[in-house]
Amino acid sequence: MELYRGSNTNQMDYNDDGRGPKSGKMLASNDDRLDSGLDSLKEEECTYVESAFERMRVAEDEPWKKELTEDGDTYLHLAVIHEAKDAALKIISLSYGDPFLNIQNNQRQTALHLAVITEQPLIVEQLLKAGCDASLVDERGNTALHIACRKGSLACFSLLTQGCRQQLPAILQAPNYNGQKCIHVVAIQGYLSLLESLIQLGADIDAQEQCNGRTALHLAVDLQNFELVKLLISKGADVHSFTYGGHTPYHLTYGRANTDIQKVLYELTAPHLRELPESESDDSDEDYEEQYDDDDEAIYDDIKMMGQV
Repeated sequence: MELYRGSNTNQMDYNDDGRGPKSGKMLASNDDRLDSGLDSLKEEECTYVESAFERMRVAEDEPWKKELTEDGDTYLHLAVIHEAKDAALKIISLSYGDPFLNIQNNQRQTALHLAVITEQPLIVEQLLKAGCDASLVDERGNTALHIACRKGSLACFSLLTQGCRQQLPAILQAPNYNGQKCIHVVAIQGYLSLLESLIQLGADIDAQEQCNGRTALHLAVDLQNFELVKLLISKGADVHSFTYGGHTPYHLTYGRANTDIQKVLYELTAPHLRELPESESDDSDEDYEEQYDDDDEAIYDDIKMMGQV
């Protein structure tokens, strides 16, 4: 299934969430990232990681579950980070229902966060089946679903929404520390198919993000994404919703280039709500700081395991 992403003409910097995993040194990059598999490790590190995983045995106290790197990563974190699929699956199989699955590293990332960041659907699926908690948030308040929404990962999105049905209503209502719920993240990224899916799953189409009180429709206007505006209107988005500064979506068309958006909203907005409010509050995108670093797929080195490098 191909992800339909509406055009974001003159897209603003509404990027919503967090840093990528960190273990030892942080290396480049996201869009043109280097291979993050075991081959990306130094040769001696690669050899040690492989041998360490091979030495794992089921023991009464399972001491390997207690080992952490200086960045708080477990063996499971490392296996996911380095896309060592067989090792990750073995660890998961030995940890069904174990709190070990939900250990958070120093960036408060669980293995599930990392599996979504590195786009490993099989690992996501097995983690959920084994009892990984999809409601846990990282240091920026993002659940694994927030991350899947930002990345536009259809496979991870589907697995997460199907694999945590009982938790899903609460996850859809949970804002990250930038005040954005999953529906805002998807709107910002312009992923039309994911937005439709979120609405079908029960996400509030008129939910306000907590920074300026914008709804997904306000964000679509700011991003000048006509396809997104039309979709939201067709799904029943409230054209009379106000930001905290008292602005309707139509108000945000003032000074913007897309006259199609302005025309559509003008016709739908009540006449007494078309004039700009006297409030001096500015809801423009300039109020936003860049809200995440685009390094969530950085690779790791200098990994220390079992006291050895």
